[in-house]
Amino acid sequence: MGYYDDHSQERYQKKNGSSRGYLFSSIVGAIIGAMLVVLLIPTLSNQGFLPYNVQPNQNQPAGSNNDNQNNFIQQQVSYDVQTDTTKAIDKAADAVVGINNIQTSNFWYDESGDNQGPAGTGSGVIYKKDGNKAYVVTNQHVVEGATHLEVTLNDGTKIPAKLLGGDVWTDLAVLEIDADKVEKVAEFGDSDALKMGEPVMAIGNPLGATFSGSVTQGIISGINRTIPVDINQDGIMDWNAEVLQTDAAINPGNSGGALINIAGQLIGINSMKIAQSAVEGIGLSIPINYARPIINDLEQFGVVKRPYMGVDLKSVAEIPGYYQEEALKLPRDITYGVALRQVMPNSPAAQAGLRELDVIVEMDGEKIHDVIDLRKHLYQETKIGDKMEIKFYREGKLQTTTITLAEDQS
Repeated sequence: MGYYDDHSQERYQKKNGSSRGYLFSSIVGAIIGAMLVVLLIPTLSNQGFLPYNVQPNQNQPAGSNNDNQNNFIQQQVSYDVQTDTTKAIDKAADAVVGINNIQTSNFWYDESGDNQGPAGTGSGVIYKKDGNKAYVVTNQHVVEGATHLEVTLNDGTKIPAKLLGGDVWTDLAVLEIDADKVEKVAEFGDSDALKMGEPVMAIGNPLGATFSGSVTQGIISGINRTIPVDINQDGIMDWNAEVLQTDAAINPGNSGGALINIAGQLIGINSMKIAQSAVEGIGLSIPINYARPIINDLEQFGVVKRPYMGVDLKSVAEIPGYYQEEALKLPRDITYGVALRQVMPNSPAAQAGLRELDVIVEMDGEKIHDVIDLRKHLYQETKIGDKMEIKFYREGKLQTTTITLAEDQS
């Protein structure tokens, strides 16, 4: 048994010594390898093999005894991250501007002594540069009521702006500014080509100048959404706005800013946000394909060229049943349509023979349920000069007429 124990101890000592030797060799090899890698970093960086730049520490005195020993440790590493997202932002960010809506001519105080400043702030997008002029699209509600308008470029430069025109139905407006200091213009994308889940970024000035040029990222959450809009704030919906839905954060001040795709192209004008305590991540943007003809009209004419009928309207559904039968003389099964409260003299409607209390129920074969239906058909499916067939009830009888649409001269 003693002979066996001696040999076992000898084998153990040999094995243990061999393990220590392997461990020591591994540690030495790791240290030497690490030193070689660190010493090679500046060379690899200079040759462009690394995704960041390495610069010597500028705080260490020249000629220091530790230069050779510690220079590789005291390196300043500057990462140069380039992704599709950062490239898109670089392409579009300088075309997004801030807008100040100024509604006073007094610098500090008005006559009552109240503090005065911009009545509101928002965002805008430079979409065109032509000679010494540049053009900015924003929201109508951003510029509404302004006595003076001012555009702030991404570098802080402030430029006076002239309002060329605005449109309450689409919440769009166009401004003109001096182009001397404008360097970038947004590139239009194709909002009809967007897909659910596609990444997008919102750029604007949430909460004013403090957070100017902010970027938020999300996806396209919904396409071809329709949101009821009360234009005159009377509690009755006047229009269905066609919008894109995104979960990119859009806050007050973002209105009029850019929604861009991963290529850095403008695909929407951010317009509003559903701000309810129970709702998160629902931002809305006007599709650029829908906005472009509006922008062109506002730039050229100051108004949107739309066909005109010359009538004052009210949805039948909003009229009590008693008056539907007694005043409008509608059959009991007709509970939809649009009643004419007034027909303007010499208007296209008057020339077509329409009168007060007539109830329009169909246009060009399309059933008209309410005022929103009528405006949508008129503004989106017809143009000035078109002939439109109308079916309407008068004194309980269904009749047909043809109206030739004209341009609104008001």
